[in-house]
Amino acid sequence: MTRLKKNSLRSWSEEAGFKPTARTYSKFKKINGKHPFQRETKDSFVAYRARVRHGGKVVVFNFELARAMGLIPKGHPDKMTKDLEKAIVDTFAIVIINEYDQINKIKYPEKDIKPNFYMATRYLQLQHPNKQGKTSGDGRSIWNGCLETKNGIWDISSCGTGATCLSPATHIQKKYFQTGDPSISYGCGYAELDEGLATMFFSEILHKNQVTTERVLGVLKFPDGYAITIRVHDNLLRPSHMFNHLKQSNFDALEKVVNYYIDRQIKNGVWTDMPENAHARYDFFLEKQTEVFAKTAAKFEDEYIFCWLDWDGDNVLMDGGIIDYGSVRQFGLFHSEYRFDDQDRFSTSIIEQKNKAKYTVQNFAQIVDYLKTGERRSLKDFAQEPWSENFEKVFETAKLKNLLYKIGFKKEVRDQILERNCDLVQEFSKSFSYFERAKSVKGPKKVSDGINWDAIFCMRDILRELPQLYLSRGESIKRKEFLEILKSSYATEEDLLLSTYRKKKIDSFQDLYWQLVKTASSLQKITQNNVLLNLTMRSSIINKYDRVTGDSITTITDMMMEKIDNLSPDKLYSLLENFSEYQNLDPDTDKSLEKNQWQKSQLMRGFLQVVRDYREGL
Repeated sequence: MTRLKKNSLRSWSEEAGFKPTARTYSKFKKINGKHPFQRETKDSFVAYRARVRHGGKVVVFNFELARAMGLIPKGHPDKMTKDLEKAIVDTFAIVIINEYDQINKIKYPEKDIKPNFYMATRYLQLQHPNKQGKTSGDGRSIWNGCLETKNGIWDISSCGTGATCLSPATHIQKKYFQTGDPSISYGCGYAELDEGLATMFFSEILHKNQVTTERVLGVLKFPDGYAITIRVHDNLLRPSHMFNHLKQSNFDALEKVVNYYIDRQIKNGVWTDMPENAHARYDFFLEKQTEVFAKTAAKFEDEYIFCWLDWDGDNVLMDGGIIDYGSVRQFGLFHSEYRFDDQDRFSTSIIEQKNKAKYTVQNFAQIVDYLKTGERRSLKDFAQEPWSENFEKVFETAKLKNLLYKIGFKKEVRDQILERNCDLVQEFSKSFSYFERAKSVKGPKKVSDGINWDAIFCMRDILRELPQLYLSRGESIKRKEFLEILKSSYATEEDLLLSTYRKKKIDSFQDLYWQLVKTASSLQKITQNNVLLNLTMRSSIINKYDRVTGDSITTITDMMMEKIDNLSPDKLYSLLENFSEYQNLDPDTDKSLEKNQWQKSQLMRGFLQVVRDYREGL
């Protein structure tokens, strides 16, 4: 049996032109708890020794991400070797030796204790009684380290590695918890397998669709049923990593964290042309963060992404990237009144995310002034400064660009239209928004995890169907047909009444759409039919009928959990890669894969049916 396994390994390796050596997985050893952030300020983290967590097995591994990081060789096939699994488990199957262990003098075998300290980072968090960030941060996560290869620099953290002193439960109940304590859920320090899988699938889909997000490198499971989720990004700092020091007026720690972030962005190649003068560097920082959060808010709103933005800056990264998918949703329609119920509070709505993003930047403005003057002025003093006007300008421009993209125009055409006829795009945006924000007469209602007020129109459907109908008929469509295409399954007969005002709105929508087509025709010096043909092809991908929602991801994860014991890491990765590629709505990527390739797996067919069933939901 052993001989057959070795022959099998050699077979797929040679076929792929890849031959494992002793150094193939050597870069895993660089992920050992050490991180440059540990050298910046002792006020920004709690250090923990860690020990081996026995019995871990790889459930799924993101081969594409590992290759992009330079963690495994470029030619490595999508196959889990015995040596690769050992490298993953040896590196990431750990649990911290926490305060409970230390107080109770629990002894662990010396050979199981890792040589270096791992950090649980401190940051501001609204769940905590203390609103200055003195007690909050990574409650069940640690940072594994920072990997630097010729491919770039990557921060790596793991969720589910034990109960830290920064968990809300520790400070609400005023005691330290033993890792795995069944009396407390989140505070026990462990993570569930299903949340790791859901995060991996959701984040990969958003990543392929140009939404900035942390990504999942892999998921490990253990005999007790719990899991560890390994997360990666080029910079895992959040606004809340700065806001805690700001709220505490800890100038030295704040200065060090901000400078660390700026230097890291430069080293990552994200920011160029950075001025040398210290004050100018901070102004540059504010300018960039203003742009980032204005564009992020516009992206979330236009892609119907609910990501609970709030005053603490905890749920997004500094570059606007999504982190922690526990309450993240992507709606099928513009469900603008949805609010997540977090037991003691309701979340912001998707519309309110813009002002929360703006408030985040207001804090950055306060930080910059504090660092330049040494005096911490009131946050209210920064409400109407130049950054605010810049935020609004960037936000509105991003919204218009996003709308032209969804219609189907290429980038160069979008830029030309906005330059030559911005007023037209603004008028169409108003007409578009009327239908997008229309809600059911039924009013608000309870849903499984909060409250919602159903949207009634599916804008993706009308943007997908309109150009091909115009192309075939050469004229606008009837009002009733327009409404028939536009309506969602949430719409009642009363919702769809053709009032005089709605008739005008339908006519205006179509008239403005035709004007955009004519403008593009003039700018590109091609016929209107050619414009419509291009829009038809691109819009059919961008506005795909079956796009995932948060509810569909939850249901798909449940399906995977039922089959998990029979799914190898290679099979799960194949499902991940195929499913996320099927959900790739970028019209400029290669779409050469045959449609029937998605139908090879019965489980994949089930996934696609779920997406269709939940396409308009939460």
